[in-house]
Amino acid sequence: MLGIFKWFKSGTRMKRWMFVTIVGIILLCYGIATIIDMKEMSVLNLLLTIGISIVGFILIVVGIIYSQKRVLELLIENTDERISDDKKDVNVKSLIFNKTIYNEGPKIVVIGGGSGLNTVLRGMKNYTNNITAIVEMSDYGNKNKKLREEANMLPMEDIKKSIIALADDEKEMEKLLNLDIQSGMDFTDLFISAMQELNGEGSKYIENISKVLNITGKILPVTLDKMNVCAELEDRNNNRRKK
Repeated sequence: MLGIFKWFKSGTRMKRWMFVTIVGIILLCYGIATIIDMKEMSVLNLLLTIGISIVGFILIVVGIIYSQKRVLELLIENTDERISDDKKDVNVKSLIFNKTIYNEGPKIVVIGGGSGLNTVLRGMKNYTNNITAIVEMSDYGNKNKKLREEANMLPMEDIKKSIIALADDEKEMEKLLNLDIQSGMDFTDLFISAMQELNGEGSKYIENISKVLNITGKILPVTLDKMNVCAELEDRNNNRRKK
């Protein structure tokens, strides 16, 4: 019971929204009661009464929304250890909605490729920043395969799509990574080639791509070796496609 009375202390900013809600209830009840009680009413009085009822309803909605928002802020002020004792300069709204608070979220590793992986990543980034995506390295039938092989580059199509999925602004990131720079080459190919040149061999350059583009979490390739996928048929012949 004593905890409830703390909400009415100065600085909690709860009383104003409770007052707004009460005023809205009074106006709405007055409007409804007037309409029910009056057997005859002029058009002007009817419109006035309806207007009072509408204003009352709006005040109730506004009061409830902002009082609930303030309750959430008070809960965070009293439970979040990152807030100092002096709460005057604390932007509680940023603590609720700023994605940096997700740094303390669960650590999640996702393995796969294609649209399924990216759908999962797109949802997970709303709950935690601690995401590690281990992405397949394949591009059967990719139109840039010949150019990629000539440049001795690994297939990066799934890496690119995962970067887009983990970006804050997916549309702008997609425009950037798919931007045609020259015939047959897009920004992603040239950017990755430059990162390889700067970071050398290994997966370090892919990790640094995540940092440079400031995406949520990090992306790792499932392998850095060229792959061959084989299938043994019923007649014991091997059907091999080069990856």
